[in-house]
Amino acid sequence: MSLSINTNIGALNSMRQLSMTETNLNRSLERLSSGLRINSARDDAAGLAISERMTSQIRGLNQATRNANDGVSMLQTADGALSSISSSLQRVRELSVQAANSTNSLSDKKALQEETNQLIQEIDRVSSSTAFNNEKIFDFTSGSVIGDSNQLAVLYGLQNGWLEQAESMIQQYYGISADGADISIELTTFSDGAGQTAARVVGSIPGGFTGKATDVKLQIDMSDFTPPNLPNGGTAPFYNDRIIAHEMVHAVMYRSMNIASMFNPAADQIWFLEGAAEFIHGADERLQSSINNVGVVGVMAQAANFGSAGGAWVGSSDEYSAAYAAVGYMHQKIKENGGAGIKDVMTYLNQNQAATLNDAINAASGGLWASADAFNADFVANGTAYIAGMNLADEDTGAIGGANVDGGAVRTAESVVPNSSSRSGQNALSGFNEKWENIALAGLGNNKTLQLGANKNETLDVSFGAVNAGAMGIDNIDLINNAGFTIYKMDLALEHINKERAKIGAQLNRLESAIANNQVSAESMTASRSRIQDADFAIETATMTRTQIMQQAATAILAQANSSPQMMLTLLR
Repeated sequence: MSLSINTNIGALNSMRQLSMTETNLNRSLERLSSGLRINSARDDAAGLAISERMTSQIRGLNQATRNANDGVSMLQTADGALSSISSSLQRVRELSVQAANSTNSLSDKKALQEETNQLIQEIDRVSSSTAFNNEKIFDFTSGSVIGDSNQLAVLYGLQNGWLEQAESMIQQYYGISADGADISIELTTFSDGAGQTAARVVGSIPGGFTGKATDVKLQIDMSDFTPPNLPNGGTAPFYNDRIIAHEMVHAVMYRSMNIASMFNPAADQIWFLEGAAEFIHGADERLQSSINNVGVVGVMAQAANFGSAGGAWVGSSDEYSAAYAAVGYMHQKIKENGGAGIKDVMTYLNQNQAATLNDAINAASGGLWASADAFNADFVANGTAYIAGMNLADEDTGAIGGANVDGGAVRTAESVVPNSSSRSGQNALSGFNEKWENIALAGLGNNKTLQLGANKNETLDVSFGAVNAGAMGIDNIDLINNAGFTIYKMDLALEHINKERAKIGAQLNRLESAIANNQVSAESMTASRSRIQDADFAIETATMTRTQIMQQAATAILAQANSSPQMMLTLLR
């Protein structure tokens, strides 16, 4: 063993151990004082990176929760505004019901109209001024009209009387009804320009020219229905409700009889379809126009072209006039023969689904005409005299059941289709299942984007539909002249508000779910971060105690190591 004064290995070792112990003790003290296991990158580089990412998520989720709560407040503000608008609409509807009563004088209705005007203005004020944090909720920049205003008005007309009254007239005067099949009602799928075909009914005709039509559609050309000028629509004498009545005759015939047989080129009985459609609402003014243009001789020349011996139907106005006169002549002759007129032909076709027009004309006329061609020959021979006996100059349109045809009440161009309804709405027809094109409430909306997550694109769009008077089509309601129609418009407006409130309620529920999810996620993330980042006090306390003991021991040993060289002085004595 060598003894050295210059180099004290034991002391150096003790010093090194003491330094390490002090470092560990300081780290334990730091963790205990901060409560964190990771106080700097040297403590756990990977753990620090993970915990910082978790911190970003936790803070993001907490802020997203606050965002969602702000969204809840905004939606509640919107719902409160809609509740106010709903109350105004309910009052306007109440006033409309009151105004529809004939006991009210003109001055009474004017007073009701004045209150209604104020309520409508209040609806617009609420719609334009409702805001959250100075941000307009119902802030619309493109006119605020839901869909096309003319389309919306035509939709009102269809649902509030045009369809129902047309169907009722067909049931009353023709004795036929559709069989519950679907009918699509479309306002944007067909157009051939203003002044051409205003509306049409189309369907798939079965092969073999036997059976009912399928896939029936009522297609309206808006270029001929603009402006709609409700309640009748259009201008005299060609009111839109008359056009709808004409087309509904086709639709009901398509689904109540062997319609395919009439499209057989070998017989070409389309004249009967068009003549019957004209006869339901009368076409004296069309017939008079044709007479003015081509004379009675020209009209009868068209009639001579009907049936199997003639050419194909081309759809000229003079053809329509001739077909109208022919059906009127048939109606008169069957009645003179003891029948009910054209109704007998229609009901026979409805009750005998395999029957052709030949069969129906023979049966309804009691054998007076053996076939449609036989009838055509009779009309060609006697139609000039029949037309000469028609009164084409008075107000009556010549419709079945009217004054000129059946001795009933005068049915003018304006009154021939009544303007009332009992089945208003999207289920206006009893014989069809309507499939409406979605045009009325598919318009403008105000969208707000809520950041509901901690990361990019974790958003939720909430939308607010237009609720101003123009958007709901109630800006020009008239209690004085058309209170009944206003009731219907209020029903639609209330339905729109109810849908908007339901949508807001659904969005509120979704936000509450998002808030709960964020809170759970933040809680779970915090627990995970705690396991990485937070100090375990039990472990750190034990570590501190152990290092303190080791520090005391190292200090004592260092003292012993420093005293070792003194032992060598004894060698000098």
